[in-house]
Amino acid sequence: MRWPPPLPLLLLLLTAGPTAAVQKQVKIVGLFDSGSARQAAAFRYAVDRVNADPTVLPNVRLVASIQRIPLLDSFQASKRVCALMEQGVAAIFGPQTASTSAHVQSICDAMEMPHIETRWDYRLKRDDYSVNVHPHPASLSKAYESLIRYWNWKTFTVIYEDIDGLVRLQEVLKAPSSSEFKITLRQLPADSTDYRPLLKRIKKSGNTRIVLDCRLLVLRPILDQALEIGMMNQYFSYLITSLDVHSVDLEAFRHLGTNITALRLVDPAQAVASDLLQDWLQDPLPAHNGYVAMHLNILPFFQTETALMYDAVRVFAHALHAFNEKLTVRPLSCQAENSWAEGNSLVNFIKLVRTGGLTGTIEFDREGFRTEFTLDIVELLQDGLKKVGYWTLASGANYTRSYGEKIREIEHSLWNKTLKVIMALNEPYVMMVNESDPTLTGNARFEGFCVDLVNEIARLRNFSVEFDLVEGGSYGGIDPVTGKASGMVKALLEQKADLAITDLSITYEREQVLDFSMPWMTLGIGILYKKPTNEPPPLFSFLAPLSLEVWLYMATAYLGVSVLLFILARFSPYEWDNPHPCREDPDVLENQFSLLNSLWFTIGSLMQQGSDIAPKAISTRMVAGMWWFFTLIMISSYTANLAAFLTVERMVSPIESAEDLAKQTDIKYGALATGSTKNFFRDSKIASYQRMWSFMQSARPSVFVNSGAEGVERVKNERYAYLMESPQLEYVVERNCDLQQVGGLLDTKSYGIALPPGSPYTSTISTAILILQENGTLHLLKTRWWKEKGGGKCKKDTKAGTNSANELGLDHVGGVFVVLLCGMAAACMIAICEFVWKSRKLAHEDHVSLFGEMAREVRFALRCQSTSKPARRPAALPSEMLTGWSPPPPPAIA
Repeated sequence: MRWPPPLPLLLLLLTAGPTAAVQKQVKIVGLFDSGSARQAAAFRYAVDRVNADPTVLPNVRLVASIQRIPLLDSFQASKRVCALMEQGVAAIFGPQTASTSAHVQSICDAMEMPHIETRWDYRLKRDDYSVNVHPHPASLSKAYESLIRYWNWKTFTVIYEDIDGLVRLQEVLKAPSSSEFKITLRQLPADSTDYRPLLKRIKKSGNTRIVLDCRLLVLRPILDQALEIGMMNQYFSYLITSLDVHSVDLEAFRHLGTNITALRLVDPAQAVASDLLQDWLQDPLPAHNGYVAMHLNILPFFQTETALMYDAVRVFAHALHAFNEKLTVRPLSCQAENSWAEGNSLVNFIKLVRTGGLTGTIEFDREGFRTEFTLDIVELLQDGLKKVGYWTLASGANYTRSYGEKIREIEHSLWNKTLKVIMALNEPYVMMVNESDPTLTGNARFEGFCVDLVNEIARLRNFSVEFDLVEGGSYGGIDPVTGKASGMVKALLEQKADLAITDLSITYEREQVLDFSMPWMTLGIGILYKKPTNEPPPLFSFLAPLSLEVWLYMATAYLGVSVLLFILARFSPYEWDNPHPCREDPDVLENQFSLLNSLWFTIGSLMQQGSDIAPKAISTRMVAGMWWFFTLIMISSYTANLAAFLTVERMVSPIESAEDLAKQTDIKYGALATGSTKNFFRDSKIASYQRMWSFMQSARPSVFVNSGAEGVERVKNERYAYLMESPQLEYVVERNCDLQQVGGLLDTKSYGIALPPGSPYTSTISTAILILQENGTLHLLKTRWWKEKGGGKCKKDTKAGTNSANELGLDHVGGVFVVLLCGMAAACMIAICEFVWKSRKLAHEDHVSLFGEMAREVRFALRCQSTSKPARRPAALPSEMLTGWSPPPPPAIA
């Protein structure tokens, strides 16, 4: 419903009768500096709206007195306030300038007069009779800090106009530590309106995130000049601290994709604002009624200070109503220094007000500061300035726009757009189709995995691309000494391209200055080296199936078994035989297991040729059986392993891993002169990699190459190992059969698409890569460029590897030795039993003691000088004793 305009309202009051005539009139004063026409109009308009609404002050009528004072003239302002107080007023509103307001506030404090302000005031403590409807700068600064933290800005530039701007941003400037934020301060020139030199320095620094604090009159010229030097594109982000950005014409920047964000205290689209706009437009705005004629675009009326003035009048009206409207206004004199007794109570009622207005919920603390307010977060989109979230002191920044909506907006902005893509030549990622063909121009000049990948992404996201090569062909990075960028990194920082793609690794130093998409390939560093040559078979290659340790154990076993067989045969009586079978009672017994015969028997068994000597005693047969089992296993194992060694080609490879490279100096090794592989060794903390880096740095001539092709050629023609990334290494090995990868991967990293810092396209390109990965397109592209186009030339080696036939160690055949030892131990026990049994029998026949007989046999066995001994006859029969016959004495034993 529209309230009556002021002129009809005046006629209504004149004809309303005696009830309206008895309304109490309360005079309030608005002090306005020159140039504050909008605030004065809002003050007058708010008073009229209060008077026209009987629910606000039913028995009181506010009388507005608008006083204009010279700008920055505190003396005149003080005189004017004293003169007004002598007429009797209930409250003073304004003025806007800090110095003038301070004098007015001191007078109001002395007279106990309510002083209501709507200006920006950074004081931490207020006087007892002062109330400020404007949000405190410390709270606003926290809002800016909250947005910066929400966006995760690590580096940004603050452009400010005067010292007040630094006060507004005090929470931003004092909050971060050196490791959290890196802030650069730039002040606008006070004596010039040409801001291009300052903006060019900011652009040259590579900083694309800017906090801009300036007056509205200066804001549009700054943005226009930023547009002229190329700082109003999708890579720049601006946080504007002014609360009145909605009143600035930003039509020229809507379709540039620039990220412009601001906070807003007044929402022109809210219901209260819409009613006021409609009422304002329909009012005749007569000059005699105190209004200021304005342009038909009434949005400037809803600037923050104007809306705050409107809300300040409403706050006073609510406080007056709560005071039960029992207010007695009396004249006050500055010379008499008398105070207003009811002023203190009225100020307390003002501080207790909680109401809503154009600037949202209004509430004060004991100091008179505003504590409850909400700021709208607005962004410049293609359809204008839109609210995307809100900020409160309690909850911080809250975005109402979902992440999906933001991504859809970005994808929509990409439609029919052309992005410039820079590349570096490197097979199979980016290659020239035919350099000698002059008819090929534009994108038709290039082919490769990365070219196809970008084309697939462009097809998914409905944009077109323009391919070009980076100047110098360098991938680039940030020099740790000078801090200067080079190659692709420099081109992206200077925004000469929208994307950069080749086999570009995602590294920490690049991530600090660039944005990267999600990885489209995972890889590591490998070693490229020539395949080893065939080794000529050595003279004693037949010894290779068994290790030296096993050969030594076999020789020891051979000697041990032969000696044991010799000893056991001498102790065992069953190995002593009659050398003359025709003589039943031989004088001498022989043993065929002499030391030489024992050696011959065991070697014959080992060679599987047999022998004419055969053991007869159980103990010696036990030794022979165990030895034969041992030789069976050993000879079978040797034969099987020898066959493998004779059929497998033995290769000579001087290096097997990065550690082998680090331990020698004959083979040179290096990497690409500029790239992540070189940086990996430079920054590594692993001792072997540090030694490799020291070697590469000190090598002369230099072991670093300018391109991957140069590195491959050095591997072919020199004793040189090239450290390169695994996908390219795989590509080279597929096409060069004399090259191979040595060892495993030294690290793990990924390739990604690089974008300028702050690029809005990072997320949408990452999601496109994820789609291509899930539907198998990335796998098909790799198969096409690695296998199908020129790959598969080298036949796969179906034979076993060079180390597939390993020599047998003791752990392989140790069990055979255990069985042999157990058998020999058992044979020894049996031989002892045989010896004792035979000695007992002979002792009984000869009527001698067992131990005497055993001692005699042991002495004979230990002499080891003969393989024959006298035959032992049984004792004489009784008939023989009767005839007196006795056997001749045995011959002397040598």
